[in-house]
Order: sequence, then structure tokens, then C-alpha cells
Amino acid sequence: MSKTYDYDQRMDIKHRHHELIDVPRMVDECQQHWFNQTLTRVNGSVVRLGIIEGDYHWHRHEDDDEFFFVLSGKLYVDVEDETIELNPNQGTTISKGLMHRTRAPVRTVMLMVETDSIDPIGIVAE
Repeated sequence: MSKTYDYDQRMDIKHRHHELIDVPRMVDECQQHWFNQTLTRVNGSVVRLGIIEGDYHWHRHEDDDEFFFVLSGKLYVDVEDETIELNPNQGTTISKGLMHRTRAPVRTVMLMVETDSIDPIGIVAE
């Protein structure tokens, strides 16, 4: 039986090519503590907007790297034996297969780039 999580993860692609993507408006309208919206597709990848506060669960993606880039707030990316701290205008890439979780002690806005087939829940740590 798989566990359910209280994340609002929207995998639909919100914008086609050549459409304006208004991130500040989306941030202003967001009321959730964990919101993820796919913004657009770029070749075989997607760009997602994350508006988060709190902790995500430990997980990994067997076949997919993930890139996180903070626009505002603060993001901690815990990996197996270290924590990467990201402030505005900083990013990092997490390699496929690496157990990790993200944490945001304050409301944080970030962009993520990953393959369009990735399952954000990932393979959950037991």
C-alpha cells in the first residue's frame, strides 16, 4: 500500500511555447504550503515552479537527475550524508539514484528542471 502525501503537484503543462509565464502572479495566488506546477516543456524536460514551506519526504529517482534553483526563501536539500543550503539565485543538481529530501523553513519559491516522465514522489525511503 503506498503512502499518500499532502502535496498539490500539478503535472499538466500550464503554458505552451511563446506564452508569457507570470511567476509572481502564480506565487501571489498560491495558498498551499506545498505546491508544484509544471510550467512548460523544453525538449524532453519540463520546468516546474515550486512554492513550498515545510519538509518533503526522503526519496530517490532511479533514472532522473533533478535541478533546483531558488528564486526566494531558503531551501535545504538533504542528501545521504550532507545538507546543501540554497538561498535566492542559487541552485544545485541532484544525481539520479541519490536518496534526498527538500526542506524549506520559510515560504520558498523555486524552479525545478527534470525529465517530463519523472514521478516527483519518487521511490520512498523505508
